[in-house]
Amino acid sequence: MRKLAFLLLILPFLSFSQSMTNATLHELYTSVSDSINGKPGRWEFFVNQIPMLSVTDENHNRMRIISPITDANNLNDELIKAALVANFHTALDVKYAVSDGILWSVFIHPLKELTKEQVEDAVRQVYSANVNFGTTFNSTSLTFPGSISNKESREVVPEKTTIKFKKS
Repeated sequence: MRKLAFLLLILPFLSFSQSMTNATLHELYTSVSDSINGKPGRWEFFVNQIPMLSVTDENHNRMRIISPITDANNLNDELIKAALVANFHTALDVKYAVSDGILWSVFIHPLKELTKEQVEDAVRQVYSANVNFGTTFNSTSLTFPGSISNKESREVVPEKTTIKFKKS
């Protein structure tokens, strides 16, 4: 019994981390994108013509994949409320967020713990949250219990804004 307790205690500390790196991310992004530009730690790529940006910090073990949806000035109170509800029920691993006057679909995660499958899923979710904003607000077909009850907000689609990424 003591051996079992000891194993259960140390099991989380055994080497199960994935050790995702910028080099592996570059390969993954290249394989799932229409086109890609950038350098290790900062990529701009397109998936079905939807722009995405990924930024990493290997020293601090962080990464994010983001995709611009629209100018934040295009958002009314109904859309903002619907996005907040979606962050709880239908956006799942991604979230809707505003930064620098832009509404984004955002995936943020520790870098090295990611698997190839998680990165591919994250790209799909960021893409889906982008294209479904203003309608279903879904990042996947899975929905947490509850629903977006404000049907009117689902029908108000903001104007899409073309965002050009700054060269680094």
